[in-house]
Amino acid sequence: MRLIESLKRKKFILFNIFFMLYIGINLIGGERGLISYFDKKRIYEELEIKDKVITSELKDLEHKISLVINNDLDYLDMLYREKFRYGTKDEIIIKLR
Repeated sequence: MRLIESLKRKKFILFNIFFMLYIGINLIGGERGLISYFDKKRIYEELEIKDKVITSELKDLEHKISLVINNDLDYLDMLYREKFRYGTKDEIIIKLR
């Protein structure tokens, strides 16, 4: 009986304690907490790095396509020799890759 009366008098303090615990737990954990924030930040940085790599590969491919479209003879000769392993009799072919 005395416990119930004591709790009735201190319910505001108990409510504040539970409320602060709830806020603290959700601040650290949870879907929008600090741990989730750092995970999403790490994923975002990885995606930025992938974006830079893919963008550079795309620029390289666009440059190669423009060389083929413009009939750049040096590049076409290089492709021809590389893909078909073609060379004349007096050439020595050294494969570097």
